[in-house]
Amino acid sequence: MDLEPRTFPPHPIRGVQAVYARQAGCPSDFAKVTADFEPWEDGFAFEVAGDAVVRGYHFEDELAGFHAAVAAGMGEELAQQVGTTVAVAVVLRGIHVHAVDSSDRSFRMAGRLAVRGALIRAYGPPPTPERRRT
Repeated sequence: MDLEPRTFPPHPIRGVQAVYARQAGCPSDFAKVTADFEPWEDGFAFEVAGDAVVRGYHFEDELAGFHAAVAAGMGEELAQQVGTTVAVAVVLRGIHVHAVDSSDRSFRMAGRLAVRGALIRAYGPPPTPERRRT
């Protein structure tokens, strides 16, 4: 089945929230992000809003790393969108940090999940594969 060529995002998609939370002992993972996806020129642009909300306890020097991790995760996920022209500016509106369980890895995964959520809002859920009955 060939996918029809498409450009992401087809329209502004605002307030996309993504949570990556995994509790499997210590350390666990936690990251929550809120972002807007805006049509832009070809490629992927990322910025942190000047009034971005930061919730939870964190050290100031951690924030830049968390922001970079969100951008990296988004870029990774967008690169995997076969048949989709990426022309998006993402504005990070907020993050929620856990004092112990947040890490760059957590925020990278939250960035990937935010892209998946925006794709679902833009195009609906991906088709489910048909079962082969024997």
